[in-house]
Amino acid sequence: MTAPAGMLTGDRVYRIHWMPGTDTLRGICHCGAESTAEEPVELWDWLLAHPRGHQVPAVVPPAPQPSARSAVPV
Repeated sequence: MTAPAGMLTGDRVYRIHWMPGTDTLRGICHCGAESTAEEPVELWDWLLAHPRGHQVPAVVPPAPQPSARSAVPV
């Protein structure tokens, strides 16, 4: 699905939608995770705390493997 023209996107965009006919609000994080609540403060607390874990994990380089040449005694 493409975003409508003029809609904000990015890794710091949070959305709260009112679900018509109810007192329920749906919060959507930039990662796609969703939560619902009737209280806006509860939903904002979840949204602002939710990004924990979104940081890119540190890349650990693989350990060097001994080459075939180094395994042969000279």
